[in-house]
Amino acid sequence: MCGRYYIESEDSTLELLAIIDEVNRRSKVGPVKTGEIFPTDLVPVIANNRSQRQSAFAMRWGYSMGDDRRPIINARSETAASKPMFKDGMAQRRCLIPATHYFEWAEQSGKMVKYAIRQSGSDMIYMAGLYRIEHGTDPVFTILTRSPAENIAFIHDRMPVIIPAAAMNDWLNISYNANEVIRAAVLDVVF
Repeated sequence: MCGRYYIESEDSTLELLAIIDEVNRRSKVGPVKTGEIFPTDLVPVIANNRSQRQSAFAMRWGYSMGDDRRPIINARSETAASKPMFKDGMAQRRCLIPATHYFEWAEQSGKMVKYAIRQSGSDMIYMAGLYRIEHGTDPVFTILTRSPAENIAFIHDRMPVIIPAAAMNDWLNISYNANEVIRAAVLDVVF
């Protein structure tokens, strides 16, 4: 689920362009990637700063396993609060990953078909995520997943947790229960 997503950098909403600009102005490691995003790419992410104010940061996609294994890019929202790797993030380090859409593949007639999935009626999405600081690296994040919307269940059995604009502040507010906020997640998606 959600092994790639897309950040439109030219015809994007002003909101997305402002996020990209803010991160690039403040980043010490170079500009964030736009276009098709792959695991380990450095991308814009929204999280709370030390003063608990929302800010845009450059983060890498995927928790490192400390060896040659692939990074952990997704976490099941239903169990993240009980898993040692994600428990602290659910309680204290939530983030939002802005994107234009995400990609999913499905087999049809022996061929893999790539679907671009987005929120209905919106030019961008905010995927719920968790982040952590790893020794000697940029901050890293993982995307939370859930059961899919009914109209895309034939493509894949998971989808990212998409936080509606009205619940963005709630997701980043660590005094709110993460699972309660997830219940407001967007299921109105199209491809």
